Amino acid sequence: MTAMTVFFPLDTARLRLQVDEKRKSKTTHMVLLEIIKEEGLLAPYRGWFPVISSLCCSNFVYFYTFNSLKAVWVKGQHSTTGKDLVVGFVAGVVNVLLTTPLWVVNTRLKLQGAKFRNEDIVPTNYSGIIDAFHQIIRDEGILALWNGTFPSLLLVFNPAIQFMFYEGLKRQLLKKRTKLSSLDVFLIGAIAKAVATTVTYPMQTVQSILRFGRHRLNPENRTLGSLRNILYLLHQRVRRFGIAGLYKGLEAKLLQTVLTAALMFLVYEKLMAATFMVMGLKSTRKH
Repeated sequence: MTAMTVFFPLDTARLRLQVDEKRKSKTTHMVLLEIIKEEGLLAPYRGWFPVISSLCCSNFVYFYTFNSLKAVWVKGQHSTTGKDLVVGFVAGVVNVLLTTPLWVVNTRLKLQGAKFRNEDIVPTNYSGIIDAFHQIIRDEGILALWNGTFPSLLLVFNPAIQFMFYEGLKRQLLKKRTKLSSLDVFLIGAIAKAVATTVTYPMQTVQSILRFGRHRLNPENRTLGSLRNILYLLHQRVRRFGIAGLYKGLEAKLLQTVLTAALMFLVYEKLMAATFMVMGLKSTRKH
């Protein structure tokens, strides 16, 4: 929650560049300055509460499912990396199926009132989370709440890709030294996350477009984001803007990802140090 709040403007810039295809792909700070100039100082934080609420629900569902499945499957034995990956994948799928409606609603609330460059976008007028649910069900049908489910399910592979690169980099470093420092762990974690994000970013772009669902283009058969629609959207982007069109907003996403990892690492270290102090123990780490 802290990381998402601190770096929320980066997420705003990323989403605008993904959804509003006619917005020029400028540097992240330029996009944010444009948003503030056109829509006010607080515009980069629009939709903060729905996003934080979804994040809490999503994390709860994921970790509750993960730990429940692990308890049933492992039953006191030592868990293996393979088992963790499988359980993580299943927990990710359950999470997507249960929480996609929340992410559809918060994507729309986050973009409500935005000054779009694309005239094909139909504006929304929701008074809050409950009203957004009501209007979507009334105007588009209940299945519209699961727009973008298919790309979201494909994105469940993101942690597996990250884990694969992380383990590979760790093995390479351990050939040269016996132990990894905290900085080494942070750096290889950040690199692995950046690679996984870059590989899956076009799918994240499609996911955002389908969740927003306010484009007049190809309105038929958009529900759930079938494979045909994903290929159609990817093809449209490449045809109009080239391969770079699939990566609009990647800079903001990578900045957010790496800075979030750094912040979490910092908070973790501080909490560890504080815990040692409270318990009256001295950290035995070598300085």
